This record gives sequence, C-alpha cells and structure tokens, in this order.
Amino acid sequence: MKSMTGFGAGDCENQDFKVHVELKTVNQRYLETNFHMPYSLNMFENQLTKKIKEYLSRGKLDINVRFQDLRDKAVTISVDMGLVDAYGKALDEINDRLGLGGRPGAAQIASYPDVLKITEENVDLAGAEPVLLAAFEEALGNLVAMRTAEGENIRADLLARIDVLEGFVAELEKLAPEIVASYRQRLEKLLEEYLAKEDIDESRIIQETALFTDKVNYTEETVRLHSHFDQFRSIMGMDEPIGRKLDFLIQEMNREINTVASKANSAGAARFVVDVKSEIEKIREQIQNIE
Repeated sequence: MKSMTGFGAGDCENQDFKVHVELKTVNQRYLETNFHMPYSLNMFENQLTKKIKEYLSRGKLDINVRFQDLRDKAVTISVDMGLVDAYGKALDEINDRLGLGGRPGAAQIASYPDVLKITEENVDLAGAEPVLLAAFEEALGNLVAMRTAEGENIRADLLARIDVLEGFVAELEKLAPEIVASYRQRLEKLLEEYLAKEDIDESRIIQETALFTDKVNYTEETVRLHSHFDQFRSIMGMDEPIGRKLDFLIQEMNREINTVASKANSAGAARFVVDVKSEIEKIREQIQNIE
C-alpha cells in the first residue's frame, strides 16, 4: 500500500551531460503530471510520461529537471550593421553638438543592445536520453520508496481503526436483544389495548407486527459490516493500487451504519453509532491519501 504524497530526487552525468531530477507528489484522484524542464528536453516528455506510469497510478506529480550540456559548442556571432550605422550616426551627432572630438570606437558601439547576436549552433541532444532516463528512474525509485514507507504507516493506522470499528459493532450486537425486548413490551401493550376493544382492527395488528420485525432487527446490517471489515483487511494486502476500492468500501460501511441508526431506537445504540461514524470518517480521510 502506497501513500500519494512523497518526494524523490535523482542524478546522473557523463562526460557530455549532467541531469538532476526532483519529483513531488500530492493527493489527486487521477494521475496528473506537470513538467518543469528546459524546452530542449520536451522531445523526451512522452518517454518520461510512459516511465511515470510504470511506477505511479494516482497523484499530482510535479517534475523539475535541471540539465547541463557539458560539451564544447560552436558559436556564431553576427553583427546588426543597421544598428551599427544608426548608433554611429547618433554618436557623431552628439559629438558635433557638444564639440567633442574623436569618433566612437567599435567596442563602444558593440556594447549597445542587440548590436551583437550570439547564436549557438543546433546541437543533437539524442545522447542525453540515457542520462535523463537514469536520473529520472532514480528519482522515481526514491519517490516510490517514500510513498511506500508512508503507506505502511497508514496501513497500521487503518488496521487499528478497523479493529476499533469491529469492537463498536460488537457492542451494538450485544444491545440488540435489549432493544428488541423494549420494543416488544411497547408492542404488547399496544396490542392489549386493541384486544380489549370489541371492534378489533386485525389489519392494524398485522401492520404493527410487520413493523416490529423490520424496525428493530439490524442483524443483517451488522453481519454485512463484519464482512466489509474482512474485505477491507483483504484489500489492504493487495499488491496494487487500492485507494478507490477502499473508498467505495468505506461508503458501504457508512450506508450500513446509517441503517442501523434508523433501526436501533436506543440511546445506548445511538452512542455507539456516533462512535462508528466518527471512526469511519477518520478512515475516509486517510484513504484519500492512498494510491
């Protein structure tokens, strides 16, 4: 089981290239990737995305790549002669107006904006691919290790909470006979009142009896809750992304305990129902961080 939050970094270099990768993930329902890297590396984005999907299935992932090309590069310097003429003419006019002697030197004019344009020749970055991928895989490995460690902490917490839930449900089951007895007493009193009358409404008696059967019997719900607890533990042992499965299961648990609450008209039961719902909410919050 893995958390969706984590961080991982990786480095790789050879005589030509040097790469540093940092990855950071946070909660997200689906997998979302945000690349922050030099434009020249955009050609590798599809390969990196495929590599990410080998390691991750959910989470918002920020990818930061620092890249250095260590090779000697051919450089071309071009001169904008139009700007040279314009700057020279302007400087001559200033000299004449102020009565200054001499003409502006080449170094002076070359220092002005946009006179010189420096261009690096297009370089082939195909050789950077193995270096980039090696740094990327190291970062992914470290990220997954951190997410796994955090996932184990979450697993321990969830297992403990499921044990607590099972204890609360067991207490609800102990209260069931008392609730049934209390309701039966009220029903018997009501039936006695009807039987004392000369004109007995048999349909009302049947209706009250049916209502009694359905109203207080929450055994079916507690049985399903125990089954959900077993499923929960089983799912947490799977070697695959399980966040969505657990999220669905916790919704089913919440539905069952709501039904119990509507049936168990008892102050004692209500207290345990509140405890169960509180634990379920804590579990639901934890599950939002599971891949």
